[in-house]
Amino acid sequence: MKNIVKILSLFLVVTTVMMSCKKDKDPATADLFVGTYKGSVSYNKDGTSITSQDGKVTVTKVDDTYSFFFGSGIPDIKGVKFEKQDDNTYISIGNGLTGIKINASSLVMLVSNDGATWTANCER
Repeated sequence: MKNIVKILSLFLVVTTVMMSCKKDKDPATADLFVGTYKGSVSYNKDGTSITSQDGKVTVTKVDDTYSFFFGSGIPDIKGVKFEKQDDNTYISIGNGLTGIKINASSLVMLVSNDGATWTANCER
């Protein structure tokens, strides 16, 4: 009986160690760049200009599209898709929503769509 308990205990310890040492997921699949970035942001449309040096952009993901929520009265950008460029840096793709480059530590944006222009140069 003691041998069975020892073997089961050893099996449990080995299983726990192997699971805790499991290889981490690829950061790209872990939504590494979802979160809040801070820095300079701006928006221009039809003579209206909003600029903030202390702005922020909050990035969220639903399914395979991303949304960018700005403070300072700047309209949000929604429904953006990305493709991997290199080393977990992604660039936006799609109609009217190109010009966004993002990774875990920085967000650079120059988007022109429907007569409006959004810019961002942010870090976290």
